[in-house]
Amino acid sequence: MKFGTKALHAGIEPDPSTGAIMTPIFQTSTYVQEGPGIHKGYEYARTKNPTRTVLENNIAALENAKFGRCFASGMSATETVIKTLLPGHEVICTGDLYGGSFRLFTKVFEQFGIKFTFVNMKDPKNVEDAITDKTKLLWVETPTNPMMSIIDIEAISKIGNKHGAKVAVDNTFASPYLQNPLDLGADIVMHSVTKYIAGHSDVIMGFLGTNDPKVDEQFGFIQKSSGAIPGPQDCFLVLRGIKTLHLRMQRHCENGKIVANYLKKHPNVDKVFWPGFEDHPNHDIAKKQMRGFGGMISFIQKEDTIEKANETLRKFKLFSLAESLGGVESLVGHPATMTHASIPKEQRIQRGLTDSLIRLSVGIEDIDDLIADLEQAIK
Repeated sequence: MKFGTKALHAGIEPDPSTGAIMTPIFQTSTYVQEGPGIHKGYEYARTKNPTRTVLENNIAALENAKFGRCFASGMSATETVIKTLLPGHEVICTGDLYGGSFRLFTKVFEQFGIKFTFVNMKDPKNVEDAITDKTKLLWVETPTNPMMSIIDIEAISKIGNKHGAKVAVDNTFASPYLQNPLDLGADIVMHSVTKYIAGHSDVIMGFLGTNDPKVDEQFGFIQKSSGAIPGPQDCFLVLRGIKTLHLRMQRHCENGKIVANYLKKHPNVDKVFWPGFEDHPNHDIAKKQMRGFGGMISFIQKEDTIEKANETLRKFKLFSLAESLGGVESLVGHPATMTHASIPKEQRIQRGLTDSLIRLSVGIEDIDDLIADLEQAIK
């Protein structure tokens, strides 16, 4: 079954009681049992909900995962992975990762005795050099947010397997339409479902997928015990959004390519970060492990100041200034003060994330209108 067909049908059956083609919203907190312990697979909605079960199976199919779990947010999915570790364990992370992940790792979990080391994963040797006998997890983000760094998932997975460390990949920027980390050797795939998978800026949700039954069992126990689960209404909305994921991603990629090339040729733009350029670092890796280059783009203007960046951000009319990404509408953001404000400035600058960097989430609008908005904002 190919991707578009899986998006519409995988894990989804008509409701057996009515024949409804759309999965019902099971808005219930509990389930009646025939006798103590005798039930239809559902006892309490924190543990399981039929709407959520269908969604979990659907996203798992898109990631070629045997198991899938949905969570209340991408961050609750991320913290579930870290909760499988113990004090004294070490994690090696992508250097320029999402600011929320950095905050969770350094401000929450480090106080419980888990060590996080941030390295430039564009060169797998840096990961090999940083591993110790206490390293239990390699946390990969590719393409990275917002520098669009490309990391070789297959190479990192081989290193993790060699040293007995699990490899988890944040696949949010690519979506399962463009990249499947489990097929490349990763143990765990994570999504902020909020972004491309849901795709309509109306849901907060996270997902974890794996082919390892023991890992999935751990995730299920934490999901049940901690209770960071999505409600059935949100699961319904995501199921509806997924049905057009392949169509939306095609348009995101088409528009992204045009916008990236427009910016690269613009006289007022100095640098453009987009993995589809042949001179983008690790472009050959992107071509190997991705089926397209997506609609996420960052750029720096020639007048490289925060004042100029702010002036440009205020002038956008069609691109909405807002956090998040991956929705059908185009968004523009300022990572230094928005998504990555929790990272100390010196660390941001070291990773190339300057105060003047602007990030675009290119939507599915008519491309001529997007280009016109960029032209008037950057001029």
